Amino acid sequence: MRQLISASSSVLLALALGGCATSSPDVIQRGDAQRMSVVEDGVLLSLRPVVVDGSQSGVGTAAGGVVGGVAGASLGGYRESIIGGVLGAVAGGLVGNAVERAGTREDALELLIQLKNGERRAVVQAKGSETFAPGDAVILITTGGKVRVTRAPR
Repeated sequence: MRQLISASSSVLLALALGGCATSSPDVIQRGDAQRMSVVEDGVLLSLRPVVVDGSQSGVGTAAGGVVGGVAGASLGGYRESIIGGVLGAVAGGLVGNAVERAGTREDALELLIQLKNGERRAVVQAKGSETFAPGDAVILITTGGKVRVTRAPR
């Protein structure tokens, strides 16, 4: 029973930490702080809601497999515990993968922007606190290869 509690705690911790990752334009990564960024002016042509698919790093599968295997192994006698452990590990891995993927999905926006020089850019970013509408003056901020879009200052 102690092993089951320990394994369950590990799964919950792994999934909680996986849920901390974000692509929100309102969250700046520590490595991007105090770096020079390139700023481009543009006008928002269109936007549409999209979903950024969740990650499948294998952490959810592994953690779920461990919990399922330990839980399944606690069933019955020797033979039943082996079969239960194998079946529990497979089922736990599938559930862990699904939980990780669902926990890391994000609602996002695809923004189509016309730059001042006439070029167009498309950027997908998680929904942040700002609301956008076609015709809005926006700026694209590029830092270390990552781009985020925000309203242009007035």
